[in-house]
Amino acid sequence: MITGRGTVPLSNIPRRRTVRAALVLPAAAGLLGGCSDGTRPEGTSAKGSPSADASVALRRRAARDSAALLARYDATLAAHPDLGTRLRPLRAEVAGHAEAFATTGRAASPSAAPSSSQPSLSASPSAPPSVPARAGDALSALAAAERTLADARAAALLDAPPELARLLASVAACGAGHVLLLKEH
Repeated sequence: MITGRGTVPLSNIPRRRTVRAALVLPAAAGLLGGCSDGTRPEGTSAKGSPSADASVALRRRAARDSAALLARYDATLAAHPDLGTRLRPLRAEVAGHAEAFATTGRAASPSAAPSSSQPSLSASPSAPPSVPARAGDALSALAAAERTLADARAAALLDAPPELARLLASVAACGAGHVLLLKEH
């Protein structure tokens, strides 16, 4: 047994099975629990999946939010061309996200209205985003916008059908990565 200042006895380190069980069991319990009173969350079909209209609205909101974030990148690049080398790859990914959300929603009906239950980055799409005068502040503002959007997408996973949930999760993870890259200044 290893002991001493700053060390942990090996007997106190949890085994791999214990860690796995601690992670898997709560998730499994949540999946098995379901709705016991027979009621369904709003916006779901009889089988418990999100309705088509709710799914379309979620896709549209995601596409609109990606477009708003893309506008922020464009405004930042216009105000700070010296950040181009750093921002262009991130901007290209955001453009790909906007396209992915727009593409997946094309087959859907155009009658669905966006839901206001989730936060949206694009509150006023007609107003150009303001960009701080200092480059460091501009990067911080972009990082904050990325974080806000990644958090909103993570929250939207609960209301999304499986295919859209996977896309939202992937894009949210990418946005979280962008936050880290933008904060390295």
